[in-house]
Amino acid sequence: MGVLNITPDSFSDGGRFLSRSHAVGHALQMLDEGADILDVGGESTRPGAKVAETGIPAEEELRRILPVIEDVLRARPGTVISADTYKAEVARAAVNAGAEIVNDVSGMRWDAGMAKTVAELKCGVVLMHTRGRPEEWRTLPPSPDIVAEVKEGLGQLAGNAVQQGIARERIMVDPGFGFGKRFEQNYPLLAGLDELLELGFPLLAGVSRKSFIGRTLARDGQDAPPEMRSNGTAAAVTIAAMLGAHVVRVHDAKAAVEAVKIVDALRAG
Repeated sequence: MGVLNITPDSFSDGGRFLSRSHAVGHALQMLDEGADILDVGGESTRPGAKVAETGIPAEEELRRILPVIEDVLRARPGTVISADTYKAEVARAAVNAGAEIVNDVSGMRWDAGMAKTVAELKCGVVLMHTRGRPEEWRTLPPSPDIVAEVKEGLGQLAGNAVQQGIARERIMVDPGFGFGKRFEQNYPLLAGLDELLELGFPLLAGVSRKSFIGRTLARDGQDAPPEMRSNGTAAAVTIAAMLGAHVVRVHDAKAAVEAVKIVDALRAG
């Protein structure tokens, strides 16, 4: 899954693809590099960001993403597109424009209408585990057992989705690396990915360029900036794939495709 942030303030590539032509060009490049899914987002959920009632209006989010979705599908019909949004209004418009998946970082908790909308649309949905909201993350206490907490939380999110009419086969879960997790808790979560497979849903891992990688690669007391986390990301992607992730969400599609090919070859052997 290739990441396409059409935002001015995303942590890794905010502002790089704000223009329609740049966004579409980058999307087509990721497809050429082997991405199977494009995850198109119009609002940043970086640490400290205001979301939900205080986030950007749905109209602005749609203004950013809809033209890009339409242009990509015009250029490459059949492309699988995921709309990275927690707003039901945006999800509905994106799916009507051709997106097939809604990737909701809130696990359908920040918009009361999201579950009903996804059920009606009969699209795929990614339910991500988030501890609190971005503006709260820096002050949240650490989890005593992050793998157990995430497993229980994802089970509840998926159970609620099924209860509200979303078919099990349309659900994927995401442990939410970095989303309310302390730096040091992301490694136990990565090491415990295989335990999450017991939930019985496909698993998405979004480790690309995350802060815990930057902290590990720090030099002279300074975390490695996002653009210097490529090698660490490739290692984390490889580990995630080895431990059973079905989808990896990445900024650098080519490197991830090559890493996963090695994992697949190892398994085949």
